[in-house]
Amino acid sequence: MQFLVSAAQMGSGDSQPVSQYPISCIRKCQHSDLSTGAAGVLVGHPFDTVKVRLQVQNVDKPLYRGTFHCFQSIVRQESMLGLYKGIGSPMMGLTFINAIVFGVQGNAMRKLGRDTPLNQFLAGAAAGTIQCVICCPMELAKTRMQMQGTGEKKSKKKMYKNSLDCLVRIYRKEGFRGINRGMVTTLLRETPGFGVYFLAYDVLTRSLGCEPEDPYMIPKLLFAGGMSGIASWLSTYPVDVIKSRLQADGVGGVNKYGSIADCVRQSLQKEGYRVFTRGLTSTLLRAFPVNATTFATVTLFLMYMRREEECGMQNTEPPAVQLQPQPTSM
Repeated sequence: MQFLVSAAQMGSGDSQPVSQYPISCIRKCQHSDLSTGAAGVLVGHPFDTVKVRLQVQNVDKPLYRGTFHCFQSIVRQESMLGLYKGIGSPMMGLTFINAIVFGVQGNAMRKLGRDTPLNQFLAGAAAGTIQCVICCPMELAKTRMQMQGTGEKKSKKKMYKNSLDCLVRIYRKEGFRGINRGMVTTLLRETPGFGVYFLAYDVLTRSLGCEPEDPYMIPKLLFAGGMSGIASWLSTYPVDVIKSRLQADGVGGVNKYGSIADCVRQSLQKEGYRVFTRGLTSTLLRAFPVNATTFATVTLFLMYMRREEECGMQNTEPPAVQLQPQPTSM
């Protein structure tokens, strides 16, 4: 069975490649992926806020002792809404990112031809690279909004009204380069991250034997999706820490880092190698349920729509004409 999930064809077997799916089926899958992605953002954003706060907090004067303490502190000091600071940015970028990933990954798989784990990695990496055009400015605005008003229930002076205002202000002050701050680290994270993401799901669905007739197919899909998300984050998490620090740099008016290398050097000098695991617990707590439900939902939706399309095509086919057998010379 071959699966198409979040712009990728996953699995194994002899079923249709993504290029042969009916167009109406693919369009409906895009709508499903969008609604699933929106639900994933709503569920996962509080964990992301905690992750960013832990990644960029001042080690000399730490505000949070760990993941749970950070959750408690944000809710107590900033209310539940504090956990959802910056959510407008990923919500705005969701449609564009899904469209880019869906198109690039599908086209890459068609160009590569064979559905193999290596090709899944290459197609996923290509999709991850291209979507950075949207992802980097989106995450910059998200990070800045998440850091705004830290520890304050009502910010006395808001630098940014919302995510869009944040990008506009950064552009006016720093230009095009400013809204693409952290692009190199975003590329270093997203390119291998998406490759591992789709590769892990492909390998796991093949190993687990996720077939439509399997009574345990849904639990297997959930497990494969969740573990794929975890594998993706673990493969690139140190880069994400540096990306967050670079994008949050200058929020208080002072820039600490001159470059990626300078950020790595300062971080290692002050905090050691443990700096690269800051916020990891929160990230993994989010990664499994969000990716499990996303992969499983879109896979099952596509399977259902494909059956509907096949049934519809069969019903509209004209009845076969019976031909008289021709005599042969034998």
